[in-house]
Amino acid sequence: MSGRGKGKSGKKATSRSAKAGLQFPVGRVARYLKAGKYATRVGAGAPVYLAAVMEYLCAEVLELAGNAARDNKKSRVVPRHIQLAIRNDEELSKLLGTVTIAAGGVLPNIHSVLLPKKSKKSGSASQEY
Repeated sequence: MSGRGKGKSGKKATSRSAKAGLQFPVGRVARYLKAGKYATRVGAGAPVYLAAVMEYLCAEVLELAGNAARDNKKSRVVPRHIQLAIRNDEELSKLLGTVTIAAGGVLPNIHSVLLPKKSKKSGSASQEY
């Protein structure tokens, strides 16, 4: 057969994700890159790199959201925890500045103008009529 095909020594197929040591699907990312017509051709390294970047960002957000859930004494991460994680991180907040997270709410914040005025206790006492 001149070395073609699997023959009798057929090894089990290894996914590109496993070869790259990733959890995100490299093959699916490659398929989406090709179908999206971002370029006429897609290099072999592009989907691996993109999958690695997406996996890193996902891990970063999930770690911060898990910390937020633990701070709120919850064992399950909900959209509110993801929102708190993203908005409290400067770089993620800049990256996802225009993103709306459903059921995420807002950061707890009271504008300084709305807070009650501090009375001056030193110096002259307030005059009463």
